[in-house]
Amino acid sequence: MKAHLELGYVRAAHGLKGEVSVRTFDPASETLYEVDRVLAKKRDGTEVELTLEAVREAPKGDLLVAFESVVRREEAEGLVGSTLLAFREDLDEPAEGEVFQGDLIGLSAFDPEGRALGTVEEIWNSGPVPNLVIRGGGKELMVPFIDEFVPQVDLEGRRVVVRPLELDE
Repeated sequence: MKAHLELGYVRAAHGLKGEVSVRTFDPASETLYEVDRVLAKKRDGTEVELTLEAVREAPKGDLLVAFESVVRREEAEGLVGSTLLAFREDLDEPAEGEVFQGDLIGLSAFDPEGRALGTVEEIWNSGPVPNLVIRGGGKELMVPFIDEFVPQVDLEGRRVVVRPLELDE
C-alpha cells in the first residue's frame, strides 16, 4: 500500500499572506478539512511536509488553504504546481467495500473475460460519479466507478475488473 494518497494540487497563490488555491482531485472530498498535515511534492521533485492552519471554500470549486510555515505570497508561489498528498496513517480506513480512489491508480484493468485492457492511470471527477481513465494498447477508456461498470477491485492482486461502456475490437 502507498504511504500517501494524492488529494489535489496547488493551482495558484492567493492574496499576500501565503494562502494557496487548491484543486482537489475529488470535489466531494473532505480530507483537507480532516487532516493536520500534508506532503507537498513540488514540480522539481522535492517534497516538504506542511501543517495546515486553515481551509475554506473558494470560487470555482477550489479550496483556499493556509499552511503554518507559509506566510508570504512568494512562499505560496513556490508551491504552485505541487501535488498535495495525505499521509495514509492520518486517515480512517475505508468502510467495508470501499477503497481510497488513489489506491486505484496503477491497477491493471481486465474485462470480465480476463482480457487485459490497460492500466488505471487517472481518476476524473467531473460529475456525480468518478471515472477511471484506463490506458493501454494505444487506447483510452473512461469507465464510471460504480458497481455496474466496476464489479471487482482487488487491491492485493493489483487488478480491477471493468465492463467498459463500449469496446472496439
